[in-house]
Amino acid sequence: MRGLTGAGPDRARGSTQAVIAVGTALAAPALFLAACGSGGTGARDEGPAHASAVAGAVASPSPSPSEKYRRVDPVRLVKSDPEVSPAVKRELKPCNGDEYPVDVSYGNLTGAPVDDVVVNVLTCADAVGIGSYVYRDDAGSFRNVFKSEESPVYAEIDQGVLSVTRQYYEKGDPISSPSGEIVTPYTWKTGRFAQGKPTRNEYSKSAGGGPTPVPDN
Repeated sequence: MRGLTGAGPDRARGSTQAVIAVGTALAAPALFLAACGSGGTGARDEGPAHASAVAGAVASPSPSPSEKYRRVDPVRLVKSDPEVSPAVKRELKPCNGDEYPVDVSYGNLTGAPVDDVVVNVLTCADAVGIGSYVYRDDAGSFRNVFKSEESPVYAEIDQGVLSVTRQYYEKGDPISSPSGEIVTPYTWKTGRFAQGKPTRNEYSKSAGGGPTPVPDN
């Protein structure tokens, strides 16, 4: 989902103020399981969260040459995780048939022998991110090492850094048009994620306008 460490790559907003573009997961292929679909486009489109989650083609990454990639069942992983709130688990249900609103990516965040797993849980109706989690391989089992349930939220891997985007609303903003976003990088240090300096992007109110980074004071 993109460069959230600093200004990051270009983000475009459509009619519903798109904000988050999917970045690059290093050391392994990225897999995005779309909300309301078992596959994702790998790009954040319109809306307060990953709008491509409502539909998309199935994407099945191949193992990397280092064999670090190990595919998981994200729904089972989240539902069995005691760190995930009951509210998020209640929302994690099929949107259509057996298709769940979940995005998944794999990559090297913690230096574990197996690629880490980033899971984003979205709502079916409007693809708003309600929970973001990182799982690290621990002796053959994936353990929760990061969570954010401050909706709307979306996490991704960008050049070995965990990037978390949280959109914010000002008075009078409709759900489809937040005023901006706060992007926070997290790096793995001494067995945990350490928060870096956030970047605040304010969205243009003009038609077709994109986010405008706010300079540091």
